[in-house]
Amino acid sequence: MRVLIKLGGTLLEAEGSRRRLAREISGARKEGAEIAVVHGGGKQLTAFLKERGVESRFVNGLRVTSSEVLDSVIKVVAGSVNQYLVSAFIAEGAEAVGLTGADAMLTEAEPLNPDLGFVGKPVRSNGRLLRVLTAEGYLPVVACVAGDRNGALYNVNADQMAVACAIGFGAERLFFFTDVEGVLDGEGRLCERLDEPACRRLIESGAATGGMQAKLEAALTAVRGGVGEVLIAGGAREGLAEALLRGEQIGTTIAV
Repeated sequence: MRVLIKLGGTLLEAEGSRRRLAREISGARKEGAEIAVVHGGGKQLTAFLKERGVESRFVNGLRVTSSEVLDSVIKVVAGSVNQYLVSAFIAEGAEAVGLTGADAMLTEAEPLNPDLGFVGKPVRSNGRLLRVLTAEGYLPVVACVAGDRNGALYNVNADQMAVACAIGFGAERLFFFTDVEGVLDGEGRLCERLDEPACRRLIESGAATGGMQAKLEAALTAVRGGVGEVLIAGGAREGLAEALLRGEQIGTTIAV
């Protein structure tokens, strides 16, 4: 089974959290799953920019990315965040390989909106590199930076990067490990299973807004692109990766 796991939020900040997730994902690989990881790093990037007196501005949840901010994305998200995560996996026995979407044109992007600067929209993903690495026992760890064929680099939303990589990888399942337990309805109750009409109702009713709306949109793009199902679950739960691979109902499952 091919699985793409997206890590984000506070899960990447603390060494203890990184090590626990690395241990659990490494354990899940030993059960025979081919796994690739995509990660963000927005909180760390915001802190890095603030230390340098650069204000972070967002439009519809996307960071306005000047050339200065893009350079910081490369230093922080593709640099320190990626390498600390890779080192956590290596410490747990996985042969992790740090990558970005620009490597071997894993994810090709184009400018999303001139007002956002160097923010890219994934337009295609060639998952051959992920398949070659996982087939040889490596664990790809992909930072959300992509490129184009003219050599430009772009800051890409990590959820969108995860979807593009999952489709290119031919993943049967896409896991979003987040700071919340799953998708909640208007009454604050966990939605265990959603299809596209149900997702649309949550968005239109205002029950799913901001980051959760973006995750639902990303999940729908994934299932339309051939991913069998998408799961959104709280990454703080012990043993999450292995439990999901065993088929336990945790968080929210989105499928056609």
